[in-house]
Amino acid sequence: MYKVIAVYKAFDEARRSEFEDHFKNIHTPICLKIPGIREVRVNRIFGGPAGTSHLQQVVEMVFDSKESWKAAMKTPEMMESGKDAVRTFGDLVSVHFAEENIIRG
Repeated sequence: MYKVIAVYKAFDEARRSEFEDHFKNIHTPICLKIPGIREVRVNRIFGGPAGTSHLQQVVEMVFDSKESWKAAMKTPEMMESGKDAVRTFGDLVSVHFAEENIIRG
């Protein structure tokens, strides 16, 4: 699978409600309209080995193949998703591309 991964830095509690409302009601519906998207996986970070984490959440937009990912990258829906993320979350978000390989023991 191929993914677009958005990593959100932690922010102050005063913004949490605003962030969660925008992410759920505006940003996620935009993402789900991207052609070829299989699913959106939201990983909310609640801590780390030292207790707290410098991250808020990690979101994975999943595509079945490199071809479907490449095609999606060129769509107006993907552009809208990226613009909304930067406009709303600014320097709190970084975006990465990944190929998933599952290793089982």
